[in-house]
Amino acid sequence: MWLLRPPGVYRPQEDTWLLADALRTAPLPPRATVLDVCTGTGALAVTAGQLGAAEVTAVDVSRRAAAAAWMNGRVNGVPIRTICGHFGDLVGSERFDVVLANPPYVPAPDVPGSGKARAWDAGDRGRAVLNRLCAVIPLLLNDKGMALIVHSELCDPDATVHQLRGANLKAAVIARQVIPFGPVMRSRAAWLESAGLIEPGQRHEELVVIRADVTSQ
Repeated sequence: MWLLRPPGVYRPQEDTWLLADALRTAPLPPRATVLDVCTGTGALAVTAGQLGAAEVTAVDVSRRAAAAAWMNGRVNGVPIRTICGHFGDLVGSERFDVVLANPPYVPAPDVPGSGKARAWDAGDRGRAVLNRLCAVIPLLLNDKGMALIVHSELCDPDATVHQLRGANLKAAVIARQVIPFGPVMRSRAAWLESAGLIEPGQRHEELVVIRADVTSQ
């Protein structure tokens, strides 16, 4: 997969590919409609199209990311409808068979309103976006729909599962991968320790993929 990544757009990395692998083993239902939330370069949207999705929509608050996702779809032969805006804006207007999400989840003292850090920073517990996402996912899924969400163990996978189950979805962790800290996490390791989010000297994290399924509507 060839991907254009303009400056300021999130670079696909371990979390992206862990979610892509989970999608490959899901699998997609026939003629699936797919929504890729916080799409970045559109890597997951492209993956869904290559796996046979009939319609792929990608949404991101970044204009650069939305443009990159559209271009990367074209380059890889996957038609992608891109939307520059918030995923919550789709509630009440559209539903999908599959929702994919690699949202910002890195714990940070502040949530930036702009700049490249908004692609990963998500408040002091890493859940500023995740909590909103868990609230709207049931409203974005079709009957028998499925969501796949990737994030770090540092922002409480149990809370994600609990919120999704509280919305009458069947939810569980289906994939895990331990990775060393990247540059962002290393740069704030002292703060993460002081906040009690990591053990002293810890320089790794576990990524998780959570699957949520609609059982009835």
